[in-house]
Amino acid sequence: MSKSVDEVMIPPDKRVRRDNEENQDRLTDLPDCVILHILSFLKSKFVVQTSILSTRWKHLWKRIPTLMLHSSDFSTKKLFSVFVSQILANRDRSTALHSLDLERHGKIETYLLKMILKYICSHNTHIQQLGIHVTADGCPILSCVSKCRTLTSLKLIVDHRRSGNQTETLFPKSLNLPLLTNLDLSHFSFCGGENGCAEPFSAFPKLNSLVISGCKVKDAQILSISSETLVNFAMHYCSSRIAKIELSVPSLCTFTFSGMLVQKICGSSLFSVKKININPFVSLAPEDYALALEDYSLVLLSWLQDLANVESLAVTSTTLQILSFVPDLLEVKFTSLCNLKSLEVQLVPVYYRLFIDLMEENMLNKAATKSPEEAAKLNKAFNAGLQPPPIPDGIVDFLRQNSPSTTVNINTTYMRNFNIKQVVI
Repeated sequence: MSKSVDEVMIPPDKRVRRDNEENQDRLTDLPDCVILHILSFLKSKFVVQTSILSTRWKHLWKRIPTLMLHSSDFSTKKLFSVFVSQILANRDRSTALHSLDLERHGKIETYLLKMILKYICSHNTHIQQLGIHVTADGCPILSCVSKCRTLTSLKLIVDHRRSGNQTETLFPKSLNLPLLTNLDLSHFSFCGGENGCAEPFSAFPKLNSLVISGCKVKDAQILSISSETLVNFAMHYCSSRIAKIELSVPSLCTFTFSGMLVQKICGSSLFSVKKININPFVSLAPEDYALALEDYSLVLLSWLQDLANVESLAVTSTTLQILSFVPDLLEVKFTSLCNLKSLEVQLVPVYYRLFIDLMEENMLNKAATKSPEEAAKLNKAFNAGLQPPPIPDGIVDFLRQNSPSTTVNINTTYMRNFNIKQVVI
């Protein structure tokens, strides 16, 4: 005989007495609709646990319009599976489902995923927010999503690589979600057309925020993003095989990037961007490293030149260190960032020895152009343990040369690695 949801969730020693009326709680006089609204912000596990509070609360959880199902809240995956099965079976069928957020660490059981997707499809006329984070084949998930045309927010993290399925999860070209405003995708491939360009997001007429992580293109080298309404765009650790990003986004205000600086950015609407955040990642074979660093630095410089009207620039110290590899950088005629008001620098430590060696070599070469004595003095300091500075000399002044009143803020979460008061800009 199967247990009820509250029996699964609430151990006997945790159950409270219901006959204690000495301390009335403040929720007693609230109408059900208000209580249901409050409970909709809690994870489903904790919502079910409220059923022990009183007879009135015993069945309230069945009428919550949101489901937050996270396996990390359970001591075992089996308990999580039992809980999900029970909550889907016992939830009030007449209650609309507005939001579902599923996070299952590790490979999800096929039967459980099918059960959840079937439940979503049976409530697809009202669902507005959907988040799925699983290790599984993405095709059934996308098939389910295509039936949820009322969605305004969609977050899909589908890691097929650890599911035993080596087939790429292709994001469909014809996904019709006319109300979608927020889209967050991880580990998807975007198919290119005959022109060698992938344009996966043009079918979303109301898209406001787009985040893509660990994504790549198939049969294409260009990722094209075209949207009249897109305001925020973030790109994290996507494939280096994406050679170019074409932006036709006249409303774009914020651009965030993490990853390898290999993609060129082009488009007629780059002047609309007011805030950018750049956090580069460098990882290459040693024999390619020196050349790649110069290439990365030139890509970074081109971004800063093309995103000319930025008012807020947030970078890491690694960003500035990479920029310093531009040949004769301080002699470059820089005409951008005239409207820059804020420069935020996040100090991060460098652990890759080859990168440190190349920074030292870069500094020595620059010192040698001034005088052999200065280069020899610097080399002696490096041999004695001196580390290259987190913010290379002259870089900050280079960035704000056309907006000298720019406010510069330096911070770090690595307090053991840096003394901010001693950082020279």
